[in-house]
Amino acid sequence: MYGDLHFRAVTNVTKTKIFYNLVQNYLIMQLLTKCPLFKGIDYKDLSQLLEKIPHQVKKYEKGHMIAQSGEECRSLMIMLKGSVKGEMMDFSGKAIKIEDIEPPKPLAIAFLFGENNTCPVNIIANNAVEIFFLPKSSVIALMQLSSSFLSNFMNIISSKSQFLTDKIRFLSFQTIRGKIAHYLLQLSGPVDGEIILPKSQEDIANMFGVTRPSLGRALRELHNENIIEAKGKSIKVINRDALIKQLKKA
Repeated sequence: MYGDLHFRAVTNVTKTKIFYNLVQNYLIMQLLTKCPLFKGIDYKDLSQLLEKIPHQVKKYEKGHMIAQSGEECRSLMIMLKGSVKGEMMDFSGKAIKIEDIEPPKPLAIAFLFGENNTCPVNIIANNAVEIFFLPKSSVIALMQLSSSFLSNFMNIISSKSQFLTDKIRFLSFQTIRGKIAHYLLQLSGPVDGEIILPKSQEDIANMFGVTRPSLGRALRELHNENIIEAKGKSIKVINRDALIKQLKKA
């Protein structure tokens, strides 16, 4: 009788573990389908794809350094739970936070390939985190298995390159007013009219390399000087010549 009870207990524990693993796998798949890399790939197709390639989920406690600046990027990392921060050290040894990253965003995706594929910053856990790891070989295999994944990967890399190109261009202007003038003239083209800003002020400030309050203050100045008319995301160029002069002052 004891042996039978023991067998039943072991069987129940095994069933519980199997059920727990199934639930965990379901939750992970649900999160991954929301990641931009898997856009257009449903739960069933994603599950079948990942069955064919090596991958794993790792857990880290708050404060753990997940990747160190200069370390080779060997895997594609996707946030599943918690958040991490990217930190860069200046020459005095002071840590400068670059950004916080939360699920379901990928980490350092642009540095997985290339001749200098090293992590540009320290990646540190802000709290208890879970991260999905795809080795580089699995990423290549997934690209061959899924055109949607390949397209999503290339689109993300291209968007990041375009963003950096714009940021470098705007950094060439020394004044915020010059950056705004260049951006608005670029959006409006040769004809004046209403412009609906395609980005939030937070995103524009990030692209300009300035703070959001500084951007807002410069927009109000241009508005008060009747160079532009600003109403939320709607901008109207009133004095194009005066706006072009801002470029010369930059």
